Amino acid sequence: MELETFLHLPTEEVACIVRDAGPKVCVFPINGTRRWLILEHPEAVAEDFVEAYLNIAGRRHVELYRLFFDHGIDTLLTPVFGPDILARGEGYDELIRDGLSWFARGQDFLDFYDAYDVRVRVYGDYRRYLEPTPYAEVIDDCEAIEQRTASHSRYRIFFGICAHDAAETVAEIGVRFHQMHGQLPTKREIIEAYYGEYVAPVDFFIGFDKFAAFDMPLVATGNEDLYFTVAPSPYLHARQLRTILFDHIYARPKGESSYTDMTEVDWATMRDFYQANIGNTSGIGISHRTGIWYPLPQVQFSDKLTLHCTDR
Repeated sequence: MELETFLHLPTEEVACIVRDAGPKVCVFPINGTRRWLILEHPEAVAEDFVEAYLNIAGRRHVELYRLFFDHGIDTLLTPVFGPDILARGEGYDELIRDGLSWFARGQDFLDFYDAYDVRVRVYGDYRRYLEPTPYAEVIDDCEAIEQRTASHSRYRIFFGICAHDAAETVAEIGVRFHQMHGQLPTKREIIEAYYGEYVAPVDFFIGFDKFAAFDMPLVATGNEDLYFTVAPSPYLHARQLRTILFDHIYARPKGESSYTDMTEVDWATMRDFYQANIGNTSGIGISHRTGIWYPLPQVQFSDKLTLHCTDR
């Protein structure tokens, strides 16, 4: 399968290929939303930022979830909120309060869950962090949306709230389990208790901005493929997602490379590539005077290296 062929397949066929490769768990924190909103919808932002954020950005979130599910992904983990946002000050109160209930109350979200048969779960230490705040009512919203979608079975979305560190919650899970059963829980039982149901190890993570994978406790194994978009997450489109899926399914070897099968030409090609890139580092960037970080291109290809996609 060549990349260009894959990019031009009907969406239903791409979805079949993705599913045939096995059930996929993708972590997709949608970051850079405010930048995208200000750049693409300046008039709406100037009129009412909170309303624009909740309505326009909310619809874009739903569009992105549809995009993933239409392409054969069946489980999405999407971290939406961390405790650092609680410290941003009173100016964020309305956005935090309404934004946290976004996915649980918004009609666009509710219609989407019903139309796509999506089961919703909320994971993280949100009870511990939100109970002593003015946003405690969000806990009820989280429980309500889980109950409302409990019978849905085609797709799953796990929203992460304060899922940055699972250590204390996992300890509590272990204590409660031992009190009830007289033994320690297995890893699967811990995952089920933390996420509300079992989640398989993450297959790939799509982040934005500085290279950092986060908020996927217990299901990150180090074997997940990591991708980082250069533009904010809301700019993600079908071609870009397909390019990521192609790389994940076809381009990245799923086992150790076989050095014994490499010819002298293969070794020479490898050496030329590494020699051309000594001193280059993926993840290096520059900081603009405003504090915005921009990645710098680093990879150089030698004349001998022909870029091609291997056959399936």
